Amino acid sequence: MPVETRSISFQTQGHADILNITDQVQKQVQSSGLRDGIVTIFTPSSTSAISTVEYESGCVKDLKRLFDEIIPPDREYAHNAKWGDGNGHSHARAALVKASFTVPFVDQTLTLGTWQQIIFLDFDNRTRKRELVIQIMGE
Repeated sequence: MPVETRSISFQTQGHADILNITDQVQKQVQSSGLRDGIVTIFTPSSTSAISTVEYESGCVKDLKRLFDEIIPPDREYAHNAKWGDGNGHSHARAALVKASFTVPFVDQTLTLGTWQQIIFLDFDNRTRKRELVIQIMGE
């Protein structure tokens, strides 16, 4: 079974920045030449995550508020005491959501639901240049 490994890069704002990356992933699948299979999106970072959500402003705002309520940035974190970088909450949030997401595709089209988009979440406390690994397997 053929495997293609690619990447996509972008700049983020940090502080629970949530980006819709569905179109970028779809373009990678289409340009792979593979018809049917799976695509895995992976973030090689301990302060960011990949998930899915209905990407609309209200839902994005609710999700950001939820992270602030569950894992607030102003709480005391042992990581901050050790490294002094102030992003202990970023690591906890990323661990909660996870670093990868896999989607099947059929006829070079992601099999996402009507209201489902792939999102990248940057929890770090500063702007970052991020590069995601896109691995496409199929026939």
